[in-house]
Amino acid sequence: MKYIRNFCIIAHIDHGKSTLADRLLEYTRTVEGKDLQAQVLDNMDLERERGITIKSHAIQMEYIYKGENYTLNLIDTPGHVDFSYEVSRSIAACEGVLLIVDAAQGIQAQTISNLYMAIEHNLEIIPILNKIDLPSAMPEEVEDQIVELLGCSRSEIIRASGKTGEGVYEILDTIIEKIPAPQGDPDAPLQALIFDSVFNPFRGIISYFKIVNGIVSKGDLVKFVATGKEYNADEVGILKLEMVPKEQVTCGNVGYIISGIKTSKEVKVGDTITHVKRPCIKAIAGFEEVKPMVFAGVYPIDSEDFENLRSSLEKLQLNDASLTFQPESSVALGFGFRCGFLGLLHMEIVQERLDREFNMDVITTVPNVSYKVFDKHGNCKEVHNPAGLPDPTLIDHIEEPFIRASVITRTLYIGPIMTLCLGKRGVLVRQDYISGDRIEIIYDLPLGEIVIDFYDKLKSISKGYASFDYHMHDFRPSRLIKLDILLNGEQVDALSTLTHVDNAAAFGRRMCEKLKELIPRQQFDVAIQAAIGAKIIARETVKAVRKDVTAKCYGGDITRKRKLLEKQKEGKKRMKQVGNVEIPQKAFLAVLKLD
Repeated sequence: MKYIRNFCIIAHIDHGKSTLADRLLEYTRTVEGKDLQAQVLDNMDLERERGITIKSHAIQMEYIYKGENYTLNLIDTPGHVDFSYEVSRSIAACEGVLLIVDAAQGIQAQTISNLYMAIEHNLEIIPILNKIDLPSAMPEEVEDQIVELLGCSRSEIIRASGKTGEGVYEILDTIIEKIPAPQGDPDAPLQALIFDSVFNPFRGIISYFKIVNGIVSKGDLVKFVATGKEYNADEVGILKLEMVPKEQVTCGNVGYIISGIKTSKEVKVGDTITHVKRPCIKAIAGFEEVKPMVFAGVYPIDSEDFENLRSSLEKLQLNDASLTFQPESSVALGFGFRCGFLGLLHMEIVQERLDREFNMDVITTVPNVSYKVFDKHGNCKEVHNPAGLPDPTLIDHIEEPFIRASVITRTLYIGPIMTLCLGKRGVLVRQDYISGDRIEIIYDLPLGEIVIDFYDKLKSISKGYASFDYHMHDFRPSRLIKLDILLNGEQVDALSTLTHVDNAAAFGRRMCEKLKELIPRQQFDVAIQAAIGAKIIARETVKAVRKDVTAKCYGGDITRKRKLLEKQKEGKKRMKQVGNVEIPQKAFLAVLKLD
């Protein structure tokens, strides 16, 4: 065990984690020849296209240091806040972290929140200044920031470049010197923590684990503690670029197990694996439960695909434990699921993965939160989407969920951030200075207001420096009304939203303008209206596509042209009575990007 090191790489988005991981794999000869491409570990097409890491990836490297052969288990993690759950799982399986800071951009919000996560787990932190080969690099200033944040000495910070490979051998040596070997007892009963799993159509579910105590061998009878199910370990092994089968995986190591599990409900991330004959006394403390921020309905385009969508979501949940879902139905869209996501990017990625990996075409409704509706008799009903709202005449009042939000930022950005929070109907609770020019602002905010674009706006006005965290606080009465969207007089329940009285008119107007751009022109005029109850508050018209019927007329009396136009008008009128409008998927997503 003293020759094993488990570590992960954490940083803000786009600070060069994956590129540095490439260099580590290249310099330890783990990946060679044709396999060596940029961002080796980002193996999903989606990750390569967008240039972001979505999944954390585990890989094992061998490195010789002072004549001894060491095993290094690296987990590369995402940098975007929507995937911070991936980071927390990776941290739980490690003893040390490489904290990477871009020499041109300095310390940013996600760097700090990931760092706090690592400190909570008592991990050894190795600070690395990356991209020092850039002409815009400011190594001295950024080193000062790191020293202030970590309280380390300047000599401990390693200057490196993922592009040129500078400093990579120094990083490898420091990992071996500084990061402690995993603590554990190879002779104790088996105790292994599942930190990820994937679905393979031929082999069933493959679980990735880290062994805390004991040893697991091929053919062992093992038990998953949370579900109580027992399986034979058909294959165990370690994770290189491909999976490498072994006779046994030893204490402190990271590996995988295939045991022919077919149903995804039987594997939970954070579960403990133990032996049936010699079980461990208690399970490893799993990860904290994930908090979905955004709820949206996901519906199959063809209602017959409902069961396929269910199994696709279950398989996706294996690989992305932060996704939650439950069945629901809608008048316009039929049966589907109400899904909880960590943010809007997460929602976009899930939708894209459903399409690519499972061939599922889905429609996603406007994201929202759940409300408590009280009727005149004092009965309370929980409403998750606007379609479930009772008749306005029966409602006494509606209560909406409020969160207690903490925003950590530089003092420079206090003004714009307060303006943003007040614009979202926030109530300032207090503000505390943390250190130097850093401040924590505590606000009570309605969850419904921050769901759509709050986080993106916060990031842009603070140049990425504000980090945002929240927890549910309470429900408070609010003057909320249901805003309906009508197409040719037909209500589209998937586009309905609950909104505050003061914002309704402006929101309705913006919705109509946006839909006018997105709904394709038909052979007839399409009226787009926003309505509160029976009162129309905004209207736009998508003009008809029309053939130039007068093209064959030249010269002659005006009545000839008029006769042709009148004839066309009659046909259009008849068409309008039976015409129905197809709404593209973009229209449902457009609501999120109104600003």
